[in-house]
Amino acid sequence: MDIQKILEQYRSGEIDLAQAEEDIRSMGFLAVSDIARADTFRCRRTGVPEAILAEGKSDADLVAIVRAHIGAHAGASGRVLVTRVSPSQMKLLEDAFPGCVQKSRAQTICTVHAPDRPHPPKNGGVVAIVSAGTVDIKVAEEAKMTAEEMGCQTIEIYDVGVAGYHRLLLEMEKLREAKPDAVVVAAGREGTLPTVVGGIIDAPVIGLPVSSGYGAGANGKAALLTMLQSCSVISVVNIDAGFVAGAYAARIANRMQAARGGKREEDV
Repeated sequence: MDIQKILEQYRSGEIDLAQAEEDIRSMGFLAVSDIARADTFRCRRTGVPEAILAEGKSDADLVAIVRAHIGAHAGASGRVLVTRVSPSQMKLLEDAFPGCVQKSRAQTICTVHAPDRPHPPKNGGVVAIVSAGTVDIKVAEEAKMTAEEMGCQTIEIYDVGVAGYHRLLLEMEKLREAKPDAVVVAAGREGTLPTVVGGIIDAPVIGLPVSSGYGAGANGKAALLTMLQSCSVISVVNIDAGFVAGAYAARIANRMQAARGGKREEDV
């Protein structure tokens, strides 16, 4: 249901003024029993879709909320992003929505879609996803899938941390050729990779600290503080906030794509 349809129903006499007002006021969220109010209008309002955090939810509540989102978006994307998914929750979703669950390589995030909406529409924006180590891929993949759900093409460059700086140098041509609108760099331990990337590429860089590492700077604290102290110009999100990093990068890419009039530089 959208405002135009409500107004058309009022104009045709299908609903009265009081019902039209109630329908418009109720737009923007969908009550799911007494457990949740799904923000179904967020993507139109902000350009960023609401993601369902699976962590901490009961099986029944998780399935009910996902089902509500799919139904609410049946006329739009027909898709919903689910983050921080445990192996048992992934199996639950696959059983509840057979053939409609797309998993990431790290399998901590997935998309559940309506049967006729297997792919998100692409808009031409490009986001690069870079990880320092293989342990950081789990969080990097959350950023990747989020950016893809927001219509962006992604390019992944994994395991190029500064302990072996030559690995990054060998991938720089690939990164430059992709002409990304934004770059998400996931790193744990000492978290220096975003600063390095931000110093050699002409694109906004979002530092994504990861809770890998151990000792005094464990749980991503050292990586976060390093990124906040960066001498390169970068933005930084919270520890393990892959969804936020991917959404922010996609927002940049989508606005740049809109400014280009829907065409990338090589197409002009």
